[in-house]
Amino acid sequence: MNKLMTGVAGLVCLTASPALAQVSPSEYAVARAEIVNLSNRLMIAFDAQDADTYADSFSKNAVLNFIGGVENGREAIRKGMAAWWLKTSAAAPVAPDATSRPRTHHFVVNHSITIDKDGKTGKGILYWFALTNRTPQKDVQPLYFGHVVEYYVKEDGKWLYSKRDVYNESLTNRSIFYPELGEKDPRAPK
Repeated sequence: MNKLMTGVAGLVCLTASPALAQVSPSEYAVARAEIVNLSNRLMIAFDAQDADTYADSFSKNAVLNFIGGVENGREAIRKGMAAWWLKTSAAAPVAPDATSRPRTHHFVVNHSITIDKDGKTGKGILYWFALTNRTPQKDVQPLYFGHVVEYYVKEDGKWLYSKRDVYNESLTNRSIFYPELGEKDPRAPK
């Protein structure tokens, strides 16, 4: 089974991009798994409003471009996220005697990841969406969606973000088409 998975990862790796042909199938499989885990950990930290875990997912000089603005460097990301949560959480205070509270959860899917031939840098494009039960009828509904373009660097044996551009296609960063997703301008003559 393990050889089959490595073989499949290698086939995907070798056919997805010429640059990937320089990375072994097992290196690609391990890097991809670690990067997907990084992405999942980031979303869990975001929803838990854990600024330390969130910021520690970025390299020291990383750039985060999101709905709250642009943050340059891990410490600015840490402070910026803490400020963002304080600002956005203030609208929904939790009563001292509360036994539960409404929540929003963010999800990342459809990771398209390439690893550069050096095995220490890479790029990813993925979709994200959020579900919430913070609704008048207290049911679960889609809240936002978008995509992310992210760049990775491997430092001290650990994959981190070097840059992350988050597009919220429900609010800001809305566009007719997104070239980074392979979309073409639908208004162009065919």
